[in-house]
Amino acid sequence: MSQIKCVILDDYQDVALKLANWDAISDRVTVSVVTEHIADRARLIATLKDAAIVIIMRERTRFDRQLIARLPALKLLITSGMRNAAIDIAAASQQGVVICGTDSGSEPPVELTWALMLGLARHIVQENNAFRNGGRWQQTLGTTLAGKRLGIIGLGKIGTRVAAIASAFGMQVSAWSPGLTPARAAAAEADYCADKRALLAQSDFVTLHMVLSETTRGLLTRADISAMKPTAYLINTSRAGLIAPHALASALKNGVIAGAGIDVFEQEPLPEDDEYRQLPNLLATPHLGYVSDSNYQRYYAQALENISAWLNQQPVRRIN
Repeated sequence: MSQIKCVILDDYQDVALKLANWDAISDRVTVSVVTEHIADRARLIATLKDAAIVIIMRERTRFDRQLIARLPALKLLITSGMRNAAIDIAAASQQGVVICGTDSGSEPPVELTWALMLGLARHIVQENNAFRNGGRWQQTLGTTLAGKRLGIIGLGKIGTRVAAIASAFGMQVSAWSPGLTPARAAAAEADYCADKRALLAQSDFVTLHMVLSETTRGLLTRADISAMKPTAYLINTSRAGLIAPHALASALKNGVIAGAGIDVFEQEPLPEDDEYRQLPNLLATPHLGYVSDSNYQRYYAQALENISAWLNQQPVRRIN
């Protein structure tokens, strides 16, 4: 029996083969790994043309109708998470491709949200760089979190955990989202805010935790950001598209707000000449929100389970 080819894309840390027992399917499947992002479409097609199984990290590589049509060997597409806006699910279904997902934990993005918030509040990067490069001892005045107000846009699973931690820091917490009710806000021990602009105006820190959809794209406009305090900070570990294009970069350049902590970008990897890379009041990470030991162990172990189930003609965690 010929071996089925499986390709794991975008394994930047080169850990996929270490985090699951791929020997369990080695009698039927040959697994290979690509550790760098393949932006060139022709090269990507050449890499995947013989693969019946492709494992992708959520939204790192776009699987649109044109790409799927060029991959006639593809039978099983596995994504981290159970939602991936970079996959044309209808096109995959029409071509007979089974799409399966994996579970993901909410704690890693919650923790990164707080890493960015604390990094901004205490100017960690600036002070560490000065410390290492012989700069002036103590350059900045930190912001105390206790007593400050955190505005949370999106009080779902992640937003609720962020709210609980804010309370532990002694912060006041407000929340708003299009579908939020006073009862749900109260259950998370957050003050219900009926108006987005009011939440922005009263908050010292604002953090976004919304799913990106057609109704939430561009949810935060230039005018919204302008309503924030000039001393306020904006955190986004959810999706770049929640903020209107160029609205945040413009606000940071013009000192409309004190700074921002961002983990997500419209184009990833971010081009070397992107304006975000030049902003001194931006604390940025390369989409690390879900990049943690516990999540990756879960992703690849469940990807392996998905393959085994598909080989037995009983797919699990099916998305389409």
